[in-house]
Amino acid sequence: MTTMGDKIKFEEINHEGRFVKQLPGDPIEKNYPRQVEKAHYSFVNTVTPKNPNLVHSSSDLMQELGIEVGDYKTFLSIVSGDKPFPSAQAYAMCYGGHQFGHWAGQLGDGRAINIMEGKVNGNYQTFQLKGAGPTPYSRSGDGFAVLRSSIREYLCSEAMYHLGVPTSRALSLVRTGDAITRDMLYNGNPADEPGAIVCRVAPNFIRFGNFEIFAARRDVESLRKLTDYTIEYYYPQLGKPSKETYLAFFQEVVNRTLEMMLHWQRVGFVHGVMNTDNMSILGLTIDYGPYGWLEDYDPDWTPNTTDTQNRRYRFGNQPNISLWNLTQLANTLYALIEEVEPLQAILDQYRKDYFLRYHEMMLSKLGLENAAVPEPFIQELTKLLKDSQMDMTLFFRSISAIEVPNIGELHRIASYLPGAEQKAAIKNWEKWWNQYAYFKSELNLSDKRRSEQMKRVNPKYVLRNYMAQLAIEDAEKGNYDLIDELYQLLLKPYDEQPEMEKWFVKRPDWALNKVGCSMLSCSS
Repeated sequence: MTTMGDKIKFEEINHEGRFVKQLPGDPIEKNYPRQVEKAHYSFVNTVTPKNPNLVHSSSDLMQELGIEVGDYKTFLSIVSGDKPFPSAQAYAMCYGGHQFGHWAGQLGDGRAINIMEGKVNGNYQTFQLKGAGPTPYSRSGDGFAVLRSSIREYLCSEAMYHLGVPTSRALSLVRTGDAITRDMLYNGNPADEPGAIVCRVAPNFIRFGNFEIFAARRDVESLRKLTDYTIEYYYPQLGKPSKETYLAFFQEVVNRTLEMMLHWQRVGFVHGVMNTDNMSILGLTIDYGPYGWLEDYDPDWTPNTTDTQNRRYRFGNQPNISLWNLTQLANTLYALIEEVEPLQAILDQYRKDYFLRYHEMMLSKLGLENAAVPEPFIQELTKLLKDSQMDMTLFFRSISAIEVPNIGELHRIASYLPGAEQKAAIKNWEKWWNQYAYFKSELNLSDKRRSEQMKRVNPKYVLRNYMAQLAIEDAEKGNYDLIDELYQLLLKPYDEQPEMEKWFVKRPDWALNKVGCSMLSCSS
C-alpha cells in the first residue's frame, strides 16, 4: 500500500466488503425495479456521468480519516461513479419503512449506492454515492440527484458533525454535467436541473427499515442474520446472539436515538422526514432532505412542504416521532425476542429519560447546569420564545455573552416581531427574566466561566436555509466560492469568527417565503 506521509491514498484503502460477504444477496443480476426477496442487497453499477467536475471535498474529513487524494483523476472517477472502486463491487441495500406513519413496503436504496467499505485509520467505514444512478429499488425514480439538494446534504453533513451532532459525513461533492428533470414543488412544473453526486461516509447505512422489511415478510431467518451481523460488528460488547443480547441491542439503539434527539433539540435542527427508513441503527443523522434550523422559535414548524398539513415531523414532535419509530423497531425485533414486556419497558423508560435529559440540556443552554430549576421555568421560556418570535440561535448565543444584553436589546437582535409588537412582548418577559437572574446568582459562578460553558453548547453559526440557498444559486452559475466559505465557517460553529459576523444575523425578509429557504420538498 502506497502512503503519503502518514496518510493513505483514497484509491488504495483496503476494501473488505463484509456486508456483502456475510449476508445473502439478490441472485438477479439485471438492474430493473422489482421486489427483492430474502436478500439484503443487490449488486449494481454506477452510471457514467457526462462531464464530472469536483465542486468541493472535505479536507477536514480526509484529515480525520487519514486519507489523501492520490491521483486527482482517479479520485474524481471514483466519487463521480465513472469507475468502480478498485477490487470492490458496488451494491444497493434492500429495506422497507414507515413513511408519514404508514407502512410503505419495500423501499431500498433508490439512489444511494455503496461503492466500498473497509477500515480507514482503524475504523470501519462505508463509502456511498448518492445520485449515481438507478437500482432495483428506484421504483419510478431515476436514481440521480440534483445540485441543490446535493449542496444542502454536503454542507449539512459536515456542519452537523462540527456541532457535535451524531451524523453521517460527506467526503465530496461532484457536478455530473448531466441534466436531471425534477418537479421541485410537485406542482406539475418539471424542469431540468444540474445533476450532482455526494459521497457519503458512515460506519454503515443500516436503517430501522432494513430490519422492518424482513419482519413484514415474516422472513425471520433474514432478520436474524442482519441482527446478528449488526451486533457482531457494531455492538460487539453485547456478546453472542440470544434473547438477552437482542434486548440489550434494542436498548443500545434506543439510547443512541435519544442522544441524537437531544442534540437536534439543542441546536434547533428539524430533519423534516423522520420516516423509519431514514433512522440509523447507529443513532446517526442520515438522509438530509428538507431539513431546516429553527429561526423564529416555533415548535410546530416543519421545513417539509409534504408535511405542512399534519406537521408530523415538526420540531417539537421529533422526540415523540423517534419513540414511535423505535416502537416499530421493537415490533420488528419481537420476532426474535418473543416477549412484549421487556421491549415495552425500554420504550417506557425512553420517555422518562428524555424528559429528564431535555431539562438538563435546556439548563446547560441557559448556563444553569446543576441548578435546582423547576420544569415550569423552562416551559415558560419556550412560550416566551414563541410569543416573541425569537431566533433560537441568536437568542441563546447572545445570552451566552459575558455581559448579557437586556431583554429589550435581545428583542432587537433576535426577534422577528415588528417593532411595535416587540414593545408589548418585552413586558411579558419581566418575571421570567428576574427569575433567570436569581438562578444565575445562586450558582456563584463567574460571568466568564458561565459564558465559556454556554458557548460550548450554544452555537454561533448554523446552516440556515437561506445561506444554503445563496450557495446553491451561485453554484448553478458555476461559482463555488460561497460553498467553500460556508464550509469553512461551519468547521468552527462555536467560535466567534469575527470576520464572519455577517452570518450571525436574523433571516432576511426576502427568505421568509422563498422556495429553498422556507419551503422545501423531498424532490432531489
